[in-house]
Amino acid sequence: MENKSLYDYSFKDVSDLLLDNVDALIIVDPAIDAYKSIIRRGMFESFLKESGIYHDLILDLWFHFNDSNEKVSGDYQIFADNTGVFKGKYSRRLKLYLEDGDKPHLVQLTVYPIENASKYIFSMDEFNDNESLQESLTTKKINTIQNSYLFSMYIDLVEDTTSSINVTEISDDVVNYNLKYSDWRMMIVNMIWPEDQEQFLHRTDPEYLKKNFTPGRTSSYDCMMRNLEGKYIWVKLIFSRAQTYNEDDYRYVFMVQDINDTSMELMSTLQKYEEKAIKDPLTGVFNHGEIEKQLNNAIAYCQKNENPVSIMMLDLDHFKAVNDNYGHSTGDVTLKLFSKILLEFASEKKALIGRWGGEEFVIICHENNGDNTYALAEDLRKRVEAYLFPDICHITCSIGVTELKAGDSFEEAFNRLDKAMYSSKNNGRNKVTLL
Repeated sequence: MENKSLYDYSFKDVSDLLLDNVDALIIVDPAIDAYKSIIRRGMFESFLKESGIYHDLILDLWFHFNDSNEKVSGDYQIFADNTGVFKGKYSRRLKLYLEDGDKPHLVQLTVYPIENASKYIFSMDEFNDNESLQESLTTKKINTIQNSYLFSMYIDLVEDTTSSINVTEISDDVVNYNLKYSDWRMMIVNMIWPEDQEQFLHRTDPEYLKKNFTPGRTSSYDCMMRNLEGKYIWVKLIFSRAQTYNEDDYRYVFMVQDINDTSMELMSTLQKYEEKAIKDPLTGVFNHGEIEKQLNNAIAYCQKNENPVSIMMLDLDHFKAVNDNYGHSTGDVTLKLFSKILLEFASEKKALIGRWGGEEFVIICHENNGDNTYALAEDLRKRVEAYLFPDICHITCSIGVTELKAGDSFEEAFNRLDKAMYSSKNNGRNKVTLL
């Protein structure tokens, strides 16, 4: 177009200039879930088809990770239909990836609803490299500050609306959704760990929020939630009621914070402390206190269930002679290797092992009656007898077995078990006795 004076440009001139410079222009009809491309230039020749499905276009525009073209989990794609509804003009920046490309294209999208036609015009332009670089640097600064927050939105319980929704892993900008809070709540509950869903529904219930949050109050709780990759992670769900002086103004900010790494580290630390509290430091099996608790639990279980539970007590024969003749260091090695045999046995069966004291050990065998446990004990006795221990070569064990009865007290069950074990000792050792 010739270089005209500013005052000589007509409406048609400007219209032609805009059409000559826009990178992509499409018409959308949500009613038939379709779009048609009017203009496709540059990257949009590959990104857009001449015509296509509107739902798929929304997935390509919004539902991929901010730093890659990898699509978010299908569970979250249910929000696509709500994203593609526009009540007025809408504009935002997007990072788009071509199917075979690993470099993002920074794009400005503007949506113009066609009045009384229920259709939209999408106008899209790609920024040049310098603008993209500046945007990338700004984004990195934002992510450094906010990378632990996965999701945020504004809620109005009176209007039952959501707004200003931001999904950090999808975009640094607010995403357009047309969702009622009540609908969002019932959709997102499916992303919560099944055991946490009841609590989520309780804590996000509008009546609960109204009753338990005074203006300005913030509260949070932790649960497991599926992330955009479809994996369950630990998150902190945060609700904060807006600070107003109108008691009937029920507006809230809701945020999801990624605390998975911290939670996993904490649970690992707690597990280490728990193991120290319940494990015997020498052998790695349960200590006396824990196996006694487990034995009480097994007795309580038998009072309520018909499934059998049996217990055995094992005592290494002539173990004092090992310590006296070879030293306590060899004795400790012998106990460790003996425990290893027991742990290998437990891994094959539904069994719990604990060190009762010294060279005595107790094994709880769930879903095994006395006869079955006797046979298991015989197999275990033979394994110990055949094992080649360092320095001492061979050692045997005496085993007592009893099946728990519905009316057993702890003392009755343990006395019967102890009597069975000493019966094996008194009858020549390296034996199994069932009482």
